[in-house]
Amino acid sequence: MSRQRLPLDPRRPVSYIAAGLAALAACTPRPAPLVPVALAPVDQGAAVAWAASTTPARPTAIRFRWRYRDERLSAAGRGTARIAPPDSMRFDFAATLNLASGAAVVVGDSVLWADPAREFRSLAPAIPLLWAALGVARPPARDAEVFGRSDPPRTIWRFARPGDTLDYVASDGSETPLLEAEWRRDGAVVARGRTQLNGRRLPAGARIDFPEASARFELTVVAVDTAAVIAPALWRGRR
Repeated sequence: MSRQRLPLDPRRPVSYIAAGLAALAACTPRPAPLVPVALAPVDQGAAVAWAASTTPARPTAIRFRWRYRDERLSAAGRGTARIAPPDSMRFDFAATLNLASGAAVVVGDSVLWADPAREFRSLAPAIPLLWAALGVARPPARDAEVFGRSDPPRTIWRFARPGDTLDYVASDGSETPLLEAEWRRDGAVVARGRTQLNGRRLPAGARIDFPEASARFELTVVAVDTAAVIAPALWRGRR
């Protein structure tokens, strides 16, 4: 089965959150960058090793409550993300009273399948930010330039490709470890995420903001099963 890449271009008529919201970009001020300091070039291997250190070592199921809101609607519900290292995820979500539901399989930064595709595209517009919301950093693409800076207790990474920049800031404070991420395209912030980790560096809660759509997606983790068994059928289809 070939991998399906869902449209992720904010310049398309269908925006990340809902059709028509891209028009808000013209009147929305651009937020300040997540990383306002200069970064030095870094060997890509170091970035790959760091990203691998954020990935669960074994199959893991993360159950959460979620909430989404923008200027036109608000919704909430529950969901489960099943992660199979090093790079695969089955993502299920359902709205309150089962008014809407869906599932998808993500491999790396690609969507293998989504059912229904429209609902998943609205819930998870930027795949690296979805991974970050679950406490996982994606490694840089092979053609990406890598920059970084160690500023204890923070570690900063930037993966840059033509037109696209992905920044990570990992704060390893003993009380509230954080993983922050920001995706910019052509200088504009597409999405920014902030994930709070617990003492075991597992996700506790997260939010993703979409400035151009005046929207926010939040999740609160209710359980993390680090001994999860993921049935093979879950990778093949929704049911």
